[in-house]
Amino acid sequence: MIKFSVVSLTSLTLAALLGSASLQAQGLRISPTLTLPRAGADNTQRSADFIVAVVNSEPITNNDVRTRMLRIEQQLSARGGAMPPREELAQQVLDRLISERAQVQTARENGIKVEESALEAAVTNVARQNQISVDELRRRLEAEGIGYTQFREGLRDEMLLARVREREVEQRVVITEPELDRFIREQQDNPDASAFEVNIAQILVVVPENASPAQVQALQTRSERAAQRVRAGEDFAKVAREMSESNDSVNGGAMGLRPTDRYPSLFVEATQALSVGGVTGPVRSGAGFHVLKLVEKKQAGLPGYGVTQSRARHILLRVNAQMSESTARERLTALRRAIAGGQKDFATAARENSQDGSAREGGDLGWANPGQFVPEFEEVMNALAPGQVSEPLVSRFGVHLIQLLERRQTTLSAREQRELARASLKEKKAEEAFVVWAQDIRARAYVELRDPPR
Repeated sequence: MIKFSVVSLTSLTLAALLGSASLQAQGLRISPTLTLPRAGADNTQRSADFIVAVVNSEPITNNDVRTRMLRIEQQLSARGGAMPPREELAQQVLDRLISERAQVQTARENGIKVEESALEAAVTNVARQNQISVDELRRRLEAEGIGYTQFREGLRDEMLLARVREREVEQRVVITEPELDRFIREQQDNPDASAFEVNIAQILVVVPENASPAQVQALQTRSERAAQRVRAGEDFAKVAREMSESNDSVNGGAMGLRPTDRYPSLFVEATQALSVGGVTGPVRSGAGFHVLKLVEKKQAGLPGYGVTQSRARHILLRVNAQMSESTARERLTALRRAIAGGQKDFATAARENSQDGSAREGGDLGWANPGQFVPEFEEVMNALAPGQVSEPLVSRFGVHLIQLLERRQTTLSAREQRELARASLKEKKAEEAFVVWAQDIRARAYVELRDPPR
């Protein structure tokens, strides 16, 4: 099984699983998991391929539906979720594919493109997250009847969907001051005492696919050893950096403050009785064994006074007729190598190359609150450890290189809280606007339903 972060693999609801095959690719905001058929999976029941629907003259085949269904069924199985009736699931998957196909067509009609260099970077990122080579990724895909070309085009479509959403929806969302005042009042008066935001840290010991009972026992013992060290008084973050195999180990295992519905239900249930600072586990998921710590818990709604701020600097190259996205990536990759090798200082490189107002400050963006940057930028920044430099990433502004300088806990002023509330409201309105936009795109598409999928 090709798997990504344990958080997404263990938390997906059926509604989320119905989204397209996914990855986190070079700074694009894309849903974080892609599960592919595991080695040795039984595919003897795969039906012959045929067209099940046509969207504006573009076909959707039975195998398109079955490939998506297989991913969903494996992810539901990994998290112990109830399996819906196959006919019902097939219809839901087909509806989702029709909507996606219409949206991708709209993106192409609007001239939105994904360059080959960006697509190759996305494929490499998928392989890296699964700790395999691109060649091994290709082999596993094709062994299960998923052509490598089909896989790449699926990634391309998802990247197109992310970009068309940014252009057609998110940039058009406007927040008025009366709207913001009303939103803040609603959050302050929120009567739902069960609506919490939590920050959970984890130490993950991965259990490989097809591990023997003896291997599982050894890995469980390793996770119990980590739990014992923490309960004996060792710093959780230190143990996480030494022993955890999750991507967030560089942050001491902390996964960030977020609503409970954005965490795996397994994590929420395991920590709900803990006081802040409490530790539980190991608990078992489809990915492995987890030792969990409740770092922070607060009432959801209006952001609280205490937040984690980040101070970063960046180099921005804008994409235009004179500079393609691939050229910008190549230039920033070369600069990153020079910085890592000590031939260049990041601040000097920013002053000499960045096409941003922060260039004269060496790219320094100052202290930033959560939600201050665009999601694709913030997502990459939040994954960095202090001093670390990112790979080049794409945002709506161009291609960036980011270096995280430091993080701190701070108390926000009333004005800063208001700006955080503005960011929360904008995200909420963008979600609502996207639903309306997607419904309109679907309504305007010509859809011909043929034989039902099976």
